Amino acid sequence: QSCLSRQQLLAAIRQMQQLLKGQETRFSEGLRAVRSRLSAIHASLAKASPQPPAASCPALQAPADGRKFGTKYLVDHEVHFACDPGFQLLGSSTRMCQANGSWTGQEPRCAEISECSSSPCQNGGTCLEGLNHFKCHCPPQWTGTACQYQAQTAPPAWSVMDDPAFSRQPRCAQIAQTQQCSCDPGFHMSGTAANGICQDLNECEVYQQEGGPRLCAHACVNIPGSFRCSCPAGYVLLGDGKSCEDIDECSLSQDNCTSGSTCINTGGGFQCVTPQCPPAAGNVSYIKTSPFQCERNPCPMESLSCHQAPKTISFHYLSLPSKLQTPAPLFRMATAAAPGRPGPDSLRFGIAGGNNRGHFVVQRSDRHTGELLLVQSLQGPRTIHVDVDMAEYLDRVFQTKHLSKITLFVSAYEF
Repeated sequence: QSCLSRQQLLAAIRQMQQLLKGQETRFSEGLRAVRSRLSAIHASLAKASPQPPAASCPALQAPADGRKFGTKYLVDHEVHFACDPGFQLLGSSTRMCQANGSWTGQEPRCAEISECSSSPCQNGGTCLEGLNHFKCHCPPQWTGTACQYQAQTAPPAWSVMDDPAFSRQPRCAQIAQTQQCSCDPGFHMSGTAANGICQDLNECEVYQQEGGPRLCAHACVNIPGSFRCSCPAGYVLLGDGKSCEDIDECSLSQDNCTSGSTCINTGGGFQCVTPQCPPAAGNVSYIKTSPFQCERNPCPMESLSCHQAPKTISFHYLSLPSKLQTPAPLFRMATAAAPGRPGPDSLRFGIAGGNNRGHFVVQRSDRHTGELLLVQSLQGPRTIHVDVDMAEYLDRVFQTKHLSKITLFVSAYEF
């Protein structure tokens, strides 16, 4: 009887195992169905949900023979383009980064302005290239804007008449029973065929006529048969014979700055500067820690006005040419945390003072940097002051402030 009971027990266990196996199979199939359904829902939702907007656009390059203004490629930031003199901009002068990660407008390029490419000068005239303009330099027998008219014997308005150094005898030859006379380059035939004389052409005047091309960066001096360029005091003529470069009196020790002051090179000259910390006021006082920086002395714990005063005051001096193209980045402010101390989690930048604040804006260039931009061109000579402050915050609580006092020396010239 015990043997029979044992067999019954084994049969019951096998039956229970089969039942459990069936339950396990059905449970696994149910899990697979649920997992498949969830995957289908996830795929349809992912397809329907919009892509997150792009944070920035691809970097842009300055066109050949041109310049680019703006280094930020974040959404809603603008980049501006301009061409060098003698070139015209084709495409978009301003492009803005869109939310989809692409730039507005067309890619800019700078095309050379060539008014002479159509050969407008007739009868052997030489075309002189200008900015959106051309001038025909005509042979002695022809005149007019395109050398289309027979010349009169009167000399042109731009020849030099009253100085014998600017006159020469023509070179003549007898050709087929007629006398043919010609002048050296830079001279123009004046008078009749029998008693003609070669008068100097004043190239400085020729190129000034009707806004022709600029021969010299500064001043043009006419000389017999040619011209030369000159530069203002404080500048030296470069090897191309027309450009001017500022002389750095400070590095050449040509300044007369006294001990305790610092020489700052400017366009055409120099300035001797001696930055001073502000005088003590109430609980706020400063000590000079370097020639161009002051630091606030420790504040009493209870003095709110002291804690809100700038912790550091720095002095900066920049030299700019007149009529600088805008927008132009001039100055950057940044912060760095001291070792072992948490840095600020936000910064605020602003223009705190100056005598021409409307010419500038301050914008954030990244999380820890602010940038001062010149947005309205300045004509020199003049000296401009602008103060920029940077406030640090941690968990939205004001921590400290730094002040940069910037002085701009704007040159009288555009070079």
